[in-house]
Amino acid sequence: MGSVTPLYAAIIALTFVLLSIRTLRLRRRFAVAIGDGEQPLLARAARAHANFAEYVPITLLLIYFLEVGGVPITWIHALCGTLLVARLVHAYGISQVDENHRYRVTGMALTFTTIISSSLMIVAAPLTS
Repeated sequence: MGSVTPLYAAIIALTFVLLSIRTLRLRRRFAVAIGDGEQPLLARAARAHANFAEYVPITLLLIYFLEVGGVPITWIHALCGTLLVARLVHAYGISQVDENHRYRVTGMALTFTTIISSSLMIVAAPLTS
């Protein structure tokens, strides 16, 4: 069993919990149970949390497949590290009401790079065996 991806998954999961707590606190602050109550800060916090939930699971799964498939650990660290940085940068960017789009764009570009790289490495693996 691989050991690098689960470590990063745990760190990323803690980040997910922090995003969840931020959203919950804003829901309490603005007294909004469902939706965003037309509160821009809550809307952004909820999207940062949801976007994280949308992209992280499939990406970690792809990286884990690579790790158990014998891809060198250096690559696994690079992919997991890129995913972690990508999601932190994106969450920071999208959470800002006065958003600097560079953070969101950079975060998504790094996330897509990780997904595409992992996918292509998996697809190419049978060709190199």
